[in-house]
Amino acid sequence: MLSLRCRHALSSRCVSLNSVRSVTGFGGGDAADHKVVPVAEARRFVEGCMQAVGAKASHASLLSELLLCADSRGHYSHGLNRLEMYVRDIQQGSTSIDVEPALEKSTASTGLVDGKACLGPVVGQLGMDVAIEKAKETGVGWVAAHSSNHYGIAGWYALRACDQGLIGLSFTNTSPLQVPTRGRECVLGTNPIALAAPGKNGDSFVLDMATSTAAIGKVELCKRKGNSIPDGWGVSANGQQTNDPSKVLGTGGLLPLGGVELSGGYKGYGLAMMVEVFCGILAGSHYGTNIRKWIGQHDVPANLGQCFIAINPNCFAPGFEDRMQDLMTYCRNMPPAEGETNVLVAGDPERQHLQEVEEKGGVSYHENLITAMGKLSAELDVPAMQPKST
Repeated sequence: MLSLRCRHALSSRCVSLNSVRSVTGFGGGDAADHKVVPVAEARRFVEGCMQAVGAKASHASLLSELLLCADSRGHYSHGLNRLEMYVRDIQQGSTSIDVEPALEKSTASTGLVDGKACLGPVVGQLGMDVAIEKAKETGVGWVAAHSSNHYGIAGWYALRACDQGLIGLSFTNTSPLQVPTRGRECVLGTNPIALAAPGKNGDSFVLDMATSTAAIGKVELCKRKGNSIPDGWGVSANGQQTNDPSKVLGTGGLLPLGGVELSGGYKGYGLAMMVEVFCGILAGSHYGTNIRKWIGQHDVPANLGQCFIAINPNCFAPGFEDRMQDLMTYCRNMPPAEGETNVLVAGDPERQHLQEVEEKGGVSYHENLITAMGKLSAELDVPAMQPKST
């Protein structure tokens, strides 16, 4: 079964996803090279792998919920594709397995969390839950966290607040993967932004986006599938655009949201800096090039900074959910551009993907991902993940 956050607004209007499928997606491809894995089975596998390397059962369960939520919502770059990274971080000692994060500083509406190098979702759950509690008491809760790790999809945390009728926001810095406008060195991370706001009858606006044109995981998936990447995603070592994912992942880097300067990439660069202010700078964690590199430094503590905000809309003008619904409905019902089928709002593609998972009885994974999980299964002596029989 999908968790509440994964099922959020599943019953609301579903829209066609054909026009928004990514070249990287492991779902919706040819049946011959995809296999459907029940959510419960995939969660069992994640939890088994994490406990095999020493993670607490509660931490392993939280991570499995997060990863399967990502895959079920169609964010394959942050689901099982990331499992091996979490395993290696524990194996090489950069992620703690025997402690819990703690609230080290608190006021009526703010908090500072010491993540103590725990799994990112464990740190993030505490951070957002503290923000939610403070928002219910004072109207706004703002919590920063340091000494954290990769925390998966940012939207998972924003949805925790949205599920309780609050506006939720979540941000994190990451390893330097993004090249500033006019630069050639990776200085900032993909530094995602998430905002979830409740509408009517379980509907919601759920924005979950990187401040780079594409997340690094999507470039990795293109390489894994042998695909080129679109213009505007990344650069080679000389700072020039490239369509070769290997050059981006090797000595190049990601372009900011918007791509090159001419097409507005400097705006994405500015947004990435904003996230860094909220996370690394405000929380006192590592930031910019002080953060460990994405590849080859699993033994180095990540010390990521994260930010969690909850806002109670009832503390402002009445009728928030009505107006939110009205705006979403207007956008969805407006005449589409020539050649398009419909206009979407943030969260609609994920809702459609969730419905597909329900209908198929599981998540559709590319055979290459299944093979990679099989190798991890053998290494950790964990029973292999079993797809549905055809």
